Amino acid sequence: MIAVTGSTGALGGLVARALADDLRTDLRLVVRDPARAPDYDTDVRVCTYADLDASTTALAGVDTLFMVSAAESADRRAQHRTFVRAAADAGVRHVVYTSFAGASPDATFTLGRDHADAEAAIRESGMAFTFLRDNFYLDVLPSFADERGVIRGPAGDGRVAAVARADVAEAAVAVLRAPAAHAGATYTLTGPEALTMSEAAERLGLEFEDETEEAAYAWRRERYGAAQWQLDAWVSTYTAIRDGSVAEVTDHVERLTGHPPRSLEDALTP
Repeated sequence: MIAVTGSTGALGGLVARALADDLRTDLRLVVRDPARAPDYDTDVRVCTYADLDASTTALAGVDTLFMVSAAESADRRAQHRTFVRAAADAGVRHVVYTSFAGASPDATFTLGRDHADAEAAIRESGMAFTFLRDNFYLDVLPSFADERGVIRGPAGDGRVAAVARADVAEAAVAVLRAPAAHAGATYTLTGPEALTMSEAAERLGLEFEDETEEAAYAWRRERYGAAQWQLDAWVSTYTAIRDGSVAEVTDHVERLTGHPPRSLEDALTP
């Protein structure tokens, strides 16, 4: 039994679709809203990561869990830890978790610290695990632009080896179909090249405007009025690019999927 979370989202949806098409897979979808669950004529269970009892019930009988990281929030770490505890209590044997490239307690990208905490919780749980440390998503880069087509942030001339979500999904499916072969492994999933934001913007038909950190915070605070943790996450997206934290290019996508990773243009082609 494989359980997939996040099947109503972009990444989890791709994974769920691939596994639903495989008649060899006993699939369960774990969702927050059953009305939004894909109609694959498969088992659907309902819970939120923060609800220990509902999550434990939803994961009963599951062997392998594909755990998409929770939505960005102030209590994300607590949600992750509650769900990991539920998985262990339910008897899940192996967790495949979508982490972040360079996840560590002191990662420049502040949400990478949340991922490091989730990885630690999974390691401490006693369950087998595989970590898919995804870089930023190629197909999300266009959404960084404002209404004038400008991407702005303190990225300087740093580089990002962004990866297509479709490649991450295919890598996840490969692991889920043979989890024992990947037990204890950590894969850093990247695209085929590391681009500066100026290069990425040009190829997208957009513009890039480098900012100071002070200007980046001020503009976002005035425009969105977001909480400090959210501002830190947005700004550190760019400072992580600037300091080289997300510049590493690996062959892990090809090792898992059997094909080279998609380019920026490939990722945006339907």
